[in-house]
Amino acid sequence: MRNVIGLRNGEAQLIEHDPWQLLREPGEVLPDGLLILPLATWIARRAQRPLGRDGLWLGPDDDVEPLRPWLAQVPLIAVDFPSFRDGRGYSQAYLLRSRLGWHGELRAVGDVLRDQLSHMRQCGFDSYAVREDKCAQDALLGLAGMSVLYGRSVIEPRPLFRRR
Repeated sequence: MRNVIGLRNGEAQLIEHDPWQLLREPGEVLPDGLLILPLATWIARRAQRPLGRDGLWLGPDDDVEPLRPWLAQVPLIAVDFPSFRDGRGYSQAYLLRSRLGWHGELRAVGDVLRDQLSHMRQCGFDSYAVREDKCAQDALLGLAGMSVLYGRSVIEPRPLFRRR
């Protein structure tokens, strides 16, 4: 993938050579390499491919709860934002991190823009595939976001009044 920003040791940086390939509608033969597969394809092929190798691509309508038994073997989950107005991916990310306790790489893909990155980080995303027609270097500034959060988040579970 191109235009990817990742958080490494708490610092945001551009990922020059991201090895992951996102396949939204793969054919019968899957290419070599690290693949991010749609949930239905991942489930159908998990017996044929070694667990822990492929990432998952979640569409906005996919339920995260049934993933619980396999989460320990998933290295990366990509959550799709088909439109910047579609906020279902924020809920999926929050549930994966808080309710299901998943700690792997959580990547926002699709219509990902600079203005969203700070909020995505608060929900638990730690990598971002910025839309192809946007500058990823410029989008890095979006992670600076707000310095003080009033409410709780995946990053800071205590609201501001509890931190004083």
